[in-house]
Amino acid sequence: QVQLVESGGGLVQAGGSLRLSCAASGRTFSSYAMGWFRQAPGKERQFVAASSWSGDRKYYADSVKGRFTISRDNAKNTAYLQMNSLKPEDTAVYYCAADPVYPLPIATMLDYWGQGTQVTVSS
Repeated sequence: QVQLVESGGGLVQAGGSLRLSCAASGRTFSSYAMGWFRQAPGKERQFVAASSWSGDRKYYADSVKGRFTISRDNAKNTAYLQMNSLKPEDTAVYYCAADPVYPLPIATMLDYWGQGTQVTVSS
């Protein structure tokens, strides 16, 4: 079992930045690829970014490429999502997820999820 807890969400103006954290406990963190997803009201959960087990490989949704950066610190059992140049359309609940497989499977097949953290970007 892996428990994931997100933090760092909040209200920010368009153009601003936030850094989300995902703290993991349980099994060996470095055995899991990590991902970030988001879900806006009335919309399906969508992929944002993913990192391999060591963090040496990453990929992003086109909508966030060049603005968001996923990273991880295996010594601290924590994954991060640095979000820059935020836009109102980035407003959503952001979730981290963990899975032994990289690239990540589709969202419905991922093993572990956090509870989510709200990000609101005002115009």
